[in-house]
Amino acid sequence: MMPLVAVLLAAQAAAAPFPAPDCAATPGWTQQGPERTYDSETLFDYMNGNSEGYFAYGFTLMKGVTCVNAAGDQLVIDVSEMGDPDRAWGFFVTNRDQRSPVERIGSAGQVLPRRATFAKGRHYGEIAASPDKDHKAALRAFVEALEARVPGEGRVPDAVLWFPREGLEPDSIRLVPESVLGLRMLRTGFMAQYAAGRAFVVPEATPEAAAATMAKLRARFAGASPASGLADEAFSAQDQYLGGLLVFRKGARVAGIANVAAGSDPTALAKALLGRLP
Repeated sequence: MMPLVAVLLAAQAAAAPFPAPDCAATPGWTQQGPERTYDSETLFDYMNGNSEGYFAYGFTLMKGVTCVNAAGDQLVIDVSEMGDPDRAWGFFVTNRDQRSPVERIGSAGQVLPRRATFAKGRHYGEIAASPDKDHKAALRAFVEALEARVPGEGRVPDAVLWFPREGLEPDSIRLVPESVLGLRMLRTGFMAQYAAGRAFVVPEATPEAAAATMAKLRARFAGASPASGLADEAFSAQDQYLGGLLVFRKGARVAGIANVAAGSDPTALAKALLGRLP
């Protein structure tokens, strides 16, 4: 058991406000204008109305600055605190450039010619550069300095390891913050794409809560039939929009395969997923 002092220190660190970005972190840059701070009440105005995506991932606070250099280049730097580390990582994955590689900056990051982003702990950092040219050197210097100042661990969610590697489409694992598979009863979960279909895992608070979700799912799909020999309980179904489904529960986790093509058998993938769930 962790000593009480260590528990209190960890709680204080988690609750401590994260520092605002600092233009002086990289030589040659100065701050232009005041620091920015936005919360859930004021972010809408700063984002020109495009704040819903942030709120879906549990946004609570943003701090930012604008930095300029003698050449007239500008960097707009913002760091947001999201609901938890999984949601910060999930927000990065949702907003990443899918044509470009992901680096281990924090839990994940990218440095592009005019934009750099990363997630670390509960935080999501983003830097936008102008004018239109290659700013990679400056962006990398700032994102590395910023990542070092942001509290939290640079680790991917445990759920990333739940999905079998065989047949997994690269970079397809993502966090869905609400309505997994478009179903409101599956509130938050992880998804990944395979040739056999879309695998998903929805963690619930308790096995009883997961069993209640399974009951709602069975009622949702007309003609659902029990699938024997798979986890604590399982059923298969056919849906107009989700195609073939094989859904199961292991303890407090509801999981399965959706969008199974006609004539395909998702059992092997479902068993492989089941075998990796804690």
